Amino acid sequence: MTEFATIFELLQEFTDEQTCINHLEALRWDGKVISPYDPTSQVYKCKGNKYKCKNTGQYFNVKTRTIFEDTKIPLRKWFMALYIFSSHKKGISSHQLAKDIGTTQKTAWFMLHRLRYAFDHPNFKKELTGHVEADETYIGGEGKNKHKDKKQAGTQGRSLKDKTPVFGLMERGGNIITQVVPDTKRETLQTIIFDNVQADSTISTDEWNAYNGLSKKYEHLIVNHSAKEYVNGMAHTNDLECFWSHLKHGIDGIYHWVSTKHLDSYADEFSLRFNTRKDSTNQRFDLILGNVIGRLTYKDLIS
Repeated sequence: MTEFATIFELLQEFTDEQTCINHLEALRWDGKVISPYDPTSQVYKCKGNKYKCKNTGQYFNVKTRTIFEDTKIPLRKWFMALYIFSSHKKGISSHQLAKDIGTTQKTAWFMLHRLRYAFDHPNFKKELTGHVEADETYIGGEGKNKHKDKKQAGTQGRSLKDKTPVFGLMERGGNIITQVVPDTKRETLQTIIFDNVQADSTISTDEWNAYNGLSKKYEHLIVNHSAKEYVNGMAHTNDLECFWSHLKHGIDGIYHWVSTKHLDSYADEFSLRFNTRKDSTNQRFDLILGNVIGRLTYKDLIS
């Protein structure tokens, strides 16, 4: 595939549905078709880009058991949506995407959530090592900006009355991992750290007591935010704070509001863009297309 850096070049590369299917097959199977029903089975090629699994007798195509399964939207529009969605630094609203690719807003909203579903693929989440920053943020808007009827008392600081906590781990110069959490207690945060950060790494955190005891497995550096200290030698969480700012500005400026139910998928969206910041447009495009296994139905999405 030739390099493309604009939508015009993308459409020149993928001129019809068949070129899109060919590219998806190359990424998914690399010349050897594998049955999604039985990977050990022999596969027969049939008409209309279909294949038959010998062991199960079932027919399938390259979209089977992916986010594209049973879609009535042409792959060419899906490819346009993926290019726009993954390239725009703060994302794109379903209203704008619907105008850009010619669908209804409801269809564009479903397409965006299917793409976010692909962004949560395990291949995009690598174990962190070296110097890692750990921090939590709260999504939900400031109380002072809310209507009088929606304001609640006692929502300052780390209150969860009207905000949802999101925990993040960022390897300096590397990747970020984010996760919506039910609370910011020690057991919750440290379990995520132990699962995602290699032992003997260095971790920088603020003074929040949930991080007490990390020195048993890591070199633990602390910066005291409550004392207006933001850098203490190598100890700081400034890189992660910048990501939180980008995430919040994206939600405020593009999406305006997101539900707690879907917040995790929006965090995955911004995390993947950050983690592929050094990739070319083609590399990011193919990376996502090569990891679209899994199906998200509209019923499951809105349930």
